[in-house]
Amino acid sequence: MRLTSTIWPKCLLVLSLCSVFIGVSWSADKDQSDVAKRIDESAKVLNEVMATPDKAIPDKVMRDAKCIAVIPSMVKIAIGFGGNHGKGVATCRTESGWSAPAPVTITGGSFGLQLGGQAVDLVMIVTNDQGMQHLLSSKFKLGADASAAAGPVGRDAAADTDIKMRAEVLTYSRARGLFAGIDLSGASLTQDKDETRLLYGSFMPFADILNGKVQATAASEPFLAAVRKYSAQGRESSRNDAAPPASN
Repeated sequence: MRLTSTIWPKCLLVLSLCSVFIGVSWSADKDQSDVAKRIDESAKVLNEVMATPDKAIPDKVMRDAKCIAVIPSMVKIAIGFGGNHGKGVATCRTESGWSAPAPVTITGGSFGLQLGGQAVDLVMIVTNDQGMQHLLSSKFKLGADASAAAGPVGRDAAADTDIKMRAEVLTYSRARGLFAGIDLSGASLTQDKDETRLLYGSFMPFADILNGKVQATAASEPFLAAVRKYSAQGRESSRNDAAPPASN
């Protein structure tokens, strides 16, 4: 009896420790899967948005983009006051191409008489070097640290003559199938440090990732492929516009 009474507590301890380790391992795998899924969703959002020419981001905007951030399914809830929260990825143009994606979080709020809730897909285009420097700081507020405006819509839109092009960041949203520019003044964009660790195995500084100093993972390829496709598509469109008409 004495032997049995000493063995059972030890067995229970071993079982408890095993369940903890299994739980931690399952949680880590799940988190890793969530990061990969978010990257895939970001690629899907960009592909679907650009697949509708009359409602897509203008080719000139994509051609000249310094950085692109996509937040799939940002949650917007409003009951008397509004609040936004979402996670996604960002990439910046470097001398050797587009950088590895950096996980980001966006939070912000707006006050007013509102009622309802929805999830929206968000796309942000950094248009100039100053906006890019704000993004590289790993935390900035739209409308305060960096000027932001609802972006023009339409693949062939003359975005270069639009007053909105003076903004450092152009913002777009898609909800219930509708895609349009959105005002996100007051929202803050920051590096998601936890998901950065999950994606790259250890913490990587935001600026190092977006400056091209970090190797992209295999899970990042769908998103980077979409970014390369549409930014190159914009450049091709610009060359075609500039080419003289063929003579008969």
